[in-house]
Amino acid sequence: MKSSTMRRAYLREAALTLIIARLAVRILPPTWIFAWVNRPMRHTRRFAADEAQWVAWSIETIGEKRWMHALCLPRAVAAQAMLRRRGIISRLCLGVACDDGAFSAHAWIEIGRDVVVGGADAAGFAQVTRFGGIVHRP
Repeated sequence: MKSSTMRRAYLREAALTLIIARLAVRILPPTWIFAWVNRPMRHTRRFAADEAQWVAWSIETIGEKRWMHALCLPRAVAAQAMLRRRGIISRLCLGVACDDGAFSAHAWIEIGRDVVVGGADAAGFAQVTRFGGIVHRP
């Protein structure tokens, strides 16, 4: 597949997934969202680093668009869904920080020890919990 065709396909999928993730974060209770993210994967692919980079690029590109303006949690949920669909094990992490008395939270995606989505902001946050990265063993 040509690079431009692949780029368009990933961007379309990221846009649709981000729209669904934004709606889910607004409408559904957090326990439902995190239960879905934390459920075991049925199949995994070990050597899909190239696809993980495409997913991260497409989520960040669409998430930054003015018409989308997706915050960190919908971006992380959408990235988790796209990675899960491809059989790539990842973790959705939640962290907190306190700057001059102001409390803030952030969500990001990790694959192994690498931060894939939301990594630029994740450095200043203390990780509180993480979801996912569970593999179903029959």
